[in-house]
Amino acid sequence: MPRPSLEVADIFRAHGAAWLAANVGHISLDQLKVMSAIERCRTAALGGHVARCEDCAHEHIAYNSCRNRHCPKCQSGAARAWLAAREAELLPVRYFHLVFTLPKPIADIAHQNKREIYNLLMRASADAVIRIAADPKHLGARVGVTSVLHTWGSAMTHHPHVHMIVPGGGLSEDGTKWIACRKNFFLSVRVLSRLYRRLILDGLSRLHKAGKLRFFGDHAKLADLAVFDAFLQPLRKIDW
Repeated sequence: MPRPSLEVADIFRAHGAAWLAANVGHISLDQLKVMSAIERCRTAALGGHVARCEDCAHEHIAYNSCRNRHCPKCQSGAARAWLAAREAELLPVRYFHLVFTLPKPIADIAHQNKREIYNLLMRASADAVIRIAADPKHLGARVGVTSVLHTWGSAMTHHPHVHMIVPGGGLSEDGTKWIACRKNFFLSVRVLSRLYRRLILDGLSRLHKAGKLRFFGDHAKLADLAVFDAFLQPLRKIDW
């Protein structure tokens, strides 16, 4: 396969230092390691081996891969295999693409509590779809979902959100028949968003009461439960 004219590594080498300087204090050690690995992948920096033809003595140098799971060169094969496996699972029905995001105040504290809040985001988004779809007033069917967590946006800023694909229907409660949604309508966005908002906010309150959230810097005051409740209150009144 020919090398593309522009790779992520090329962008990191050309603009990585300036981007890091502009975002100093907001980049974790793990993210720095990923950037370094991608920049060095399949270069002399990681060493390599020489293949030599016994007939013509032609030599070819193959540099070592970084093997980082975030590296597009190292993981391209795994990504293709994953996509093929997901395609094999698709049903011969219409699919819908849903995106669940977090308001900026919650995204900000998620940066300090990645594991807990990312898990909550994945659970709440799936639960909202499954619950509303099961309601006879909406679809009345048991649906399945495929969700993928994204933690960065296209502008390379922290932006946790979930991309979800859902078939346009599901099984009846007794599992004997397929219940299809309307041709161009899956579920009410308004109803979904309100349940999703409640699940996230209630989940955050439970996490705080269980002592599973940590706050640093400008957010340190949120360690106080009363302050945290006041922080969440305005988010209960806005559309998500």
